[in-house]
Amino acid sequence: MRAAAHGDALIEPSITRRLVEQFAAAEAPPGVPGAMAGLTDREREVLRLVARGLSNAEIAAEMTVAATTVKTHVARILAKLGVRDRVQAVVLAYETGFVTRSR
Repeated sequence: MRAAAHGDALIEPSITRRLVEQFAAAEAPPGVPGAMAGLTDREREVLRLVARGLSNAEIAAEMTVAATTVKTHVARILAKLGVRDRVQAVVLAYETGFVTRSR
């Protein structure tokens, strides 16, 4: 009662346990490394194109969207992955196996 009066929420321990179990059991979509699972399909597509070395304008042309849309996707990718630039995003994509070197 005191917690509720202070604006806090209490969750029954059995519910907390189930939530933690479900969260722990959650898997990334098939073929998507955990670090990339938070990205949308479109963001993953943009990241693959960035990893190929394409500029925003080239990505926009390939995806038939505006360059500003690509910039927005790139900014969201960087934020979600917790990296500061495109290079770090590409390095992470390779390190996690999300993209591989094509021959």
